[in-house]
Amino acid sequence: MSKIIAVFNQKGGVGKTTTNMNLTTALAMEGYRVLTVDIDPQGNTTSGFGFEKEKIENNIYDAIINGDDVKNIILTTGFKGLHILPSNIDLAGSEIELADKDGRESRLRNVLEPVANYYDYIFIDCPPSLGLLTINALVASDAVLIPIQCEYYALEGVGQLLNTVTLVKKSLNPKLGIEGVLLTMYDSRTNLSVQVAEEVRGYFKDKVYQTNIPRNIRLAEAPSFGQTIFEYAPQSKGSKAYLELAREFIERQERNGQK
Repeated sequence: MSKIIAVFNQKGGVGKTTTNMNLTTALAMEGYRVLTVDIDPQGNTTSGFGFEKEKIENNIYDAIINGDDVKNIILTTGFKGLHILPSNIDLAGSEIELADKDGRESRLRNVLEPVANYYDYIFIDCPPSLGLLTINALVASDAVLIPIQCEYYALEGVGQLLNTVTLVKKSLNPKLGIEGVLLTMYDSRTNLSVQVAEEVRGYFKDKVYQTNIPRNIRLAEAPSFGQTIFEYAPQSKGSKAYLELAREFIERQERNGQK
């Protein structure tokens, strides 16, 4: 059975999609079987892997809302062992459609169950909100990975985020935990980044990864070319950081006896 991880922060622009794309790719490069699930109606993970969202016939909307077989929706990426469950704008109205459906909070969990055994890890790229799609991701997941940008008010909203995780754990998914906290857009040359890192580490303790993701223009550019950082700029600081993160992630799994 795979481990399912939601990449989650209700703030936008903190590096959720960048992390989801590049961490899953790095894990596949390390030999793991990985599925990345795009439940953001913007479909940035989908287009980031080079797929034309508008031309995809079936996507996660069809699985969650219509009950279509997920095995017919999953697509193969250009990386061995890495698959994607794509999204597009069809998903935008799903919050309203889910509202009156039975088991509305667990639709995604039911979608993933038939394929979970095929993968070592499943990562879910969440939308920047606390709506029903995000609740579905948290109900389906074993743990949450939280990217936090090194900027002013970095911890603003984190209390609400953790409260949401606690509520889901209490009422819908008792196994849900915090996988880790990732510092993104880090610049060691600035006092701000250093101070934010200290603040976040003080708050989350050993849940924070030692690997920091640097502020790197190549990371920002890569998705617009439909590529991961490993294709677009394999020698960049961003590429090296995500490889380092993947290895730290694997070490944690092994240390905890999970993989």
